[in-house]
Amino acid sequence: MATFNYTGRNSAGSQVSGTIDAADSTSVAELLFRQSITPIAIVAANKKTDSTNQSSGNQDVMELLGFNKVSLDELIIFCRQMYALMRSGVPILRAIKGMAESSTSVSLKKALTEITKQLEGGYALSSAFNQHPNIFNSLFVSLIHVGENTGQLDESFLKLTNYLEREQQTRKRIKTALRYPSMVVIALSAAIVILNIFVIPTFANMFAKLGADLPLATRFLIASSNLFLNYWPYMLLVLVVTFFGVKRYLKTPVGRFHWDKRKVKLPIIGSIIERSVLARFSHSFGIVLKAGVPMTTGLNLVADAVDNSYMQEKIIAMRVAIESGESLLRSAIASTLFTPLVLQMVAVGEETGRVDDLLKEVGDYYEREVDYDLSTLTARIEPLLLVIVAVMVLVLALGIFTPMWDMASAMQGK
Repeated sequence: MATFNYTGRNSAGSQVSGTIDAADSTSVAELLFRQSITPIAIVAANKKTDSTNQSSGNQDVMELLGFNKVSLDELIIFCRQMYALMRSGVPILRAIKGMAESSTSVSLKKALTEITKQLEGGYALSSAFNQHPNIFNSLFVSLIHVGENTGQLDESFLKLTNYLEREQQTRKRIKTALRYPSMVVIALSAAIVILNIFVIPTFANMFAKLGADLPLATRFLIASSNLFLNYWPYMLLVLVVTFFGVKRYLKTPVGRFHWDKRKVKLPIIGSIIERSVLARFSHSFGIVLKAGVPMTTGLNLVADAVDNSYMQEKIIAMRVAIESGESLLRSAIASTLFTPLVLQMVAVGEETGRVDDLLKEVGDYYEREVDYDLSTLTARIEPLLLVIVAVMVLVLALGIFTPMWDMASAMQGK
């Protein structure tokens, strides 16, 4: 949240000035109009205190380490409880205060406390949520804004609850499918470390005492073991630096775009990731259209919600095409994102005026495909894992037992 200096005139015509904390100048103007102040100039404040810089730096470090984030479970609980409170007629300010007091998440509690102060200062609920984009994304804020304007704030929280629960189920299915391959990879990595540190050095000493000529596989194993034993601090340092360097690079727009584009084209799992993103796009786009958000605005919101910059670029291209006069179907065809069956459903939705309902069907279709792919993912990965294990065993056997057989044969010959 940035600080802005403003100059304006109040309802009496007198010139007033001051500072406001907001996400952007548009939010500042909206707040001033609500206070019956016509803005003349809005300028971002340049000066920042040392404590603000230090706080921002600490926040960056926390985010880099993966802390200071609100989980999906906490957001689901928040939306479900807000729906119940709004449904019961509890005032918004009182509901947010109660949620701030009962929240177990430090980040969410802090955000809700700030939102309470902003509501007391005249902010709308959607504007207050908009000040915390790391927790509440643009789709979240937009649905709350629509609920405020239509008097159906409880329905907005219900839609968000259903959307987030569907997202949570998809993530859990992906984690379940990847659990077995992940455990195998971890076990293989541990085996490699143990062999290189404890097992191979013993055989290397024995071979060195016998002075036998060693085959290529054995020399490779000994060189690998020496690398682990002599350079493990440097290897550990390289792993740590690489981990944080890659994580920092993926936070940049260029790095994130390249990774998002590459991961949907990965073998075996790329199609699953792509269909999962398209299911999220279809469901979220259907929700915003059902809520009455214009199609072009909805595409902007959904582009941020898909959490994939490569897909986001294609969705923005769809929005530009629609603004140029193209139909949703033509822009969807040009994006090359959808299968012919899905395009046919979009065409029917446009003809019948039920695009939002048909998009829900599209989302369900993609989710069924993702479910099937996830159910067969382990079976498709198992052959690859077996090949890796077989290669490891083969190299180990050739590297350790071949010299022993050669020495045994030589001793029998004597």
